Amino acid sequence: MLLGLKTWYEKLVLGHPKTVLALVALLTIAAAAGLPRFKLDASADSLTLETDDSLDFFREISERYNSGDFLVVTYRYKGGDLFSDESLATMRRLQDELTMVQGVTTVQSILNVPLLYSPKLPISEVADGIRTLSSPGVERDMVRTEFLESPIYKELILSPDGETTAMMLNLELDKEGLDLVRERDALRRLRNSEGLNPEQAERLEVVTAEYLKHRTAQEAQARERVQEVRDILTHYDDQAELFLGGLTMITSDMIAFIQSDLMVFGAGILIFIVVTLLLIFRQPRWVILPLITCVTTAVVMLGLLSWLDWRMTVISANFVALLLIITLAITIHLAVRYREYFAEHPEWDRFQLASATVAFMAKPCLYTGLTTMVAFISLVVSGIRPVIDFGWMMTIGVILALVLSFLIIPASLMLLKKQDGALGKDNSHAFTQVFSRFAEHHKAVVLGVAVLAAIISAVGISRLKVENRFIDYFDDSTEIHQGMLVIDQRLGGTINLDIVLNKPEDSAPAFEGEEDPFGSDFGGEELAGDESVNGEAGGDPFAAEDPFASEDPFAADDPFASEGEAAAPDAYWFTVAGLNQIEQLHDFLEAQPEIGKVQSLATLYKVAQDLNDGGLNDFELAVARQTLPEEINQVLVNPYWSPREQQARITMRVMETDPNLRRDELIQRIYTFAEDEMGLAPENVRQTGMLVLYNNMLQSLFKSQILTLGAVFAGILLMFLVLFRSLSLAVIALVPNMLAACVVLGGMGLANIPLDMMTITIAAITVGIGVDHAIHYLYRFREEFAKDGDYVATMHRSHATIGRAMFYTAITIIAGFSILALSKFVPSIYFGLLTALAMSAALLGSLTLLPLLLVLFKPLPKPAGESSPGKPLPVAEACAG
Repeated sequence: MLLGLKTWYEKLVLGHPKTVLALVALLTIAAAAGLPRFKLDASADSLTLETDDSLDFFREISERYNSGDFLVVTYRYKGGDLFSDESLATMRRLQDELTMVQGVTTVQSILNVPLLYSPKLPISEVADGIRTLSSPGVERDMVRTEFLESPIYKELILSPDGETTAMMLNLELDKEGLDLVRERDALRRLRNSEGLNPEQAERLEVVTAEYLKHRTAQEAQARERVQEVRDILTHYDDQAELFLGGLTMITSDMIAFIQSDLMVFGAGILIFIVVTLLLIFRQPRWVILPLITCVTTAVVMLGLLSWLDWRMTVISANFVALLLIITLAITIHLAVRYREYFAEHPEWDRFQLASATVAFMAKPCLYTGLTTMVAFISLVVSGIRPVIDFGWMMTIGVILALVLSFLIIPASLMLLKKQDGALGKDNSHAFTQVFSRFAEHHKAVVLGVAVLAAIISAVGISRLKVENRFIDYFDDSTEIHQGMLVIDQRLGGTINLDIVLNKPEDSAPAFEGEEDPFGSDFGGEELAGDESVNGEAGGDPFAAEDPFASEDPFAADDPFASEGEAAAPDAYWFTVAGLNQIEQLHDFLEAQPEIGKVQSLATLYKVAQDLNDGGLNDFELAVARQTLPEEINQVLVNPYWSPREQQARITMRVMETDPNLRRDELIQRIYTFAEDEMGLAPENVRQTGMLVLYNNMLQSLFKSQILTLGAVFAGILLMFLVLFRSLSLAVIALVPNMLAACVVLGGMGLANIPLDMMTITIAAITVGIGVDHAIHYLYRFREEFAKDGDYVATMHRSHATIGRAMFYTAITIIAGFSILALSKFVPSIYFGLLTALAMSAALLGSLTLLPLLLVLFKPLPKPAGESSPGKPLPVAEACAG
């Protein structure tokens, strides 16, 4: 069969090189035509598990409470007092400009939030009119004190030093996007659990396409909005110190980081490839041919992604660099083998040289490609969509790299003059043989270092963690880092965490046990508040319906109607009993060192008690609820209460800069207090928010790392068995690569580098690429061993031949990935440096430990006969292995 494939290849490729190159050129042009369609994705979906049920709950709560996205602008006046006339005038002009930005519904700041303590008013007088800092006659010192000490605004709107404030830009809730993504996810879950009928399958395709199109448009608008806000802020740089924050801004900047890494590091690696090839081969053809192959592979793959609308994420941002380096490794192996044949047989013509090179390298390159693909395919078990996509992208990319390398290089060599391929002086074999001599004469040192590395790696692996700080993803010089630092340390925290409380089933209705002065149970539809609380009204996320807004003030349901006149929702959470429970949990949360600002109905309860100079009963609470001004409802009620759903919501902001932040431990601590200390039923307490979603993803990394490595090692072991038909050879080949993977994971543990979406891929990549060295070395070792049956002599000859190609490719990979250390995106830096470390360990293992194990265990059968010195194996025998 292999002989038939060889004949077919020689006839079609080597026999028609111009046609092959023309077809490759046409394919490249067609792929390049799709590049303008290429898109990047840095949406919140890329930070979550694809199958996480918490994701749908998060979207449901966001829609119910109209909690759309927001941007935060921090403001610190450079001219002195924040509350001076000049500062407030500047802030007012800035706020007016920000309000005009498309997609911004409201801007909240110290200028327009309602004041209740400046001066302190009895609750009965609150309804007479709300005062703000912009109201005439307001005492600014009193306002400053309220912002610093009030339960409503403390640690929220003004920093403790009174010099920095925050302006909240509330963005319009994307209800259409929420509806589309929830329908899509529901159909996906149904597909995975029960399967879809033809109509449902068709609907899934339609809604997926609609959501992707909608999200693309929304992301473009979000980037334009962020840029517009930034342009506005630049006009005030001379008057105030301003930082922009918020998830939308982070998403926008992350896309900019991806674009930068793609362009800068792609170009940097191409330059590095040229320099490397010049140093290695010192001949134009061995620079031009590999370079053309690398660029063609990258263009075809990116074009394919563009035509399929398969988007690159933060995780796959290094995909191009990785693909270029893998392609280069294949071309280097082809070039080295071709040059060896030319040196041994200068009388062979171009066809013989190209045919022999392809025949010998086809099998090891195929198996190295397959093992690399196994490593990347194993990433699909992660459950994280960007990681899964990265795995499939690299799998397809490796296939393209193999096919194009075996088309472009041999076909081009058929068209180039043979004498142009004359060898330059290359003494690199002398360097690689240093490793073989060391392995021969210092066996105990090699084995001792390997055992010591394994022990140290085991210790490091035991210290691996998944907890990390999102702020650490960004360089100190980036606006993301600086803005998050200001918001986190001065304005109450960065990342949101919500607790949703459902009404206890055994709770008593409002007023039970109390005498109702109106002779009926308290009820009324109006207690449900505005429908926007339940996600049924767009626009202002805090908008509430005025129960007296109709022409007839008595046309609305009477809040004091007799039983049976109105089917009122339960108002449990707006009773003394419910509010006491919320307050107990609220106070516990405020006492946690990782948590900044906490907001809930308990905030209103504390304020109402303070203004009332004493406690409130259920009736007074109900009356107060009906008479509160709309401005108070918007701030203190609607975001935290959904009477229609019999549900209360506590929101808080967690401080990302806290070095002791342990997300999972914090989440479990909250659940333990709510269930064990407060006696709330587990089904009535649920946490949500980006912190929960991100934590779920992080906690899955340990499991997926184990599954990933297990799948990689199992798949590669099976391939070794098929390739070498020897269990002992397969195990020997696997040992150095397992050690390299352990070294990089142990190094991460010892250096306190946590597992995240980027670093989870490194171990698989290490094994997938590092095992290429073992395959090439063993394949060549077996060929050399057949000459004389001498293990030590075979080791030296192998180091002088295939050892050079291994050294070239490894140095290329190490230096190429080290370029990523220049990125401003910290995970890319870790990815580059750790991959370089892994490749260094894999190279040392393949040049020292692997040959030593072969010499010690002697797994190869004695050769039946020796080949003539310098004579390569027949092509058919080489193909058959």
